[in-house]
Amino acid sequence: MKFLRLLVLLPIIALCFGCGSQSANNDLRFGTGGVGGMYYSYGTELAKMLANDNKVRPLDVKTTAGSAANLRLLHEKFLDLAIVQSDTLSNAVNGLGVFAPVGEGSGYAAVAGLYTEACQIVVARNSDIKTVNDLVGKKVSVGERESGVLQNAEQILLAHGLTFEMIEPQYMSFADAAKALQDEKIDAFFITAGAPTFSVVDLATHKEIRLLSIAPEVQNNMMKLYKGYTRCTIPANSYPDQDTDVQTIGVKAVLVASTELKDDEVAYLTEFIFRNAETLPHNMSDKKLDTKYAIEDIPASFHAGAAKFYDTQGVKVNVYSGKSGQSVKASQD
Repeated sequence: MKFLRLLVLLPIIALCFGCGSQSANNDLRFGTGGVGGMYYSYGTELAKMLANDNKVRPLDVKTTAGSAANLRLLHEKFLDLAIVQSDTLSNAVNGLGVFAPVGEGSGYAAVAGLYTEACQIVVARNSDIKTVNDLVGKKVSVGERESGVLQNAEQILLAHGLTFEMIEPQYMSFADAAKALQDEKIDAFFITAGAPTFSVVDLATHKEIRLLSIAPEVQNNMMKLYKGYTRCTIPANSYPDQDTDVQTIGVKAVLVASTELKDDEVAYLTEFIFRNAETLPHNMSDKKLDTKYAIEDIPASFHAGAAKFYDTQGVKVNVYSGKSGQSVKASQD
């Protein structure tokens, strides 16, 4: 049924993104996420910086439902670049989950892991929700349909012995969920994004909030059960009045590119991102982006242009050759 819904939506999305595989003005179509999330912030900031640099085609930043939508749109040639969650990328390249009907992914390849995305569960500070188990019977935004957040929310709930049937799930963007919590129309919301996330910062200026932690034993179980997860700490003071660290689970945000993009263009874009990594939005608890982080445990083969850049750094990666799904371990010459 999910796949059928995607097929119904596809013609509508095609109208939004323009006809054919190229944009009318030849800009690079960059799929991000909803306004208020870090994908969108990263994309818009990168677009501004590249416009000033003027050495590659301009980025046309597109708002989308998130990771799953971005990968589908890349496959269907409605996007040239996109940011996606590493766990969703793993499902796509292996033809699992919602991607099972279309099989193993093709037509896109990895460029770099950018930063760690924290799975964040936000409630009002005065809420009686203290743990994930307290979400039973509550109105909870679990992310938009076709988002990576939706999968994370479902897996976090399952790890606590809960299902969507035990809550009142709402399917909202980051910005809409934040507004709904502010207006007391929902009790909590899930987001997966680098911390601090703009929509949560903005919410915290209007309403006192808390973030829920995920117990270490639950983190352990999730890392064993699902590919792509890692431990993640949201440091104290990431958000207004957050006086303690929040322990949670995280995934990598990965930049992926259409395999139809020219190698030199992708090589320059990769080098540009590394050169400006600290200026671009990212998880503030991450260390400085390096080549090891960028390629380690990425569940996809790499674009030949990205591989060209990594080769100059003495790093070898698996290069796309018609199949997206090849995991990579860092290899320093």
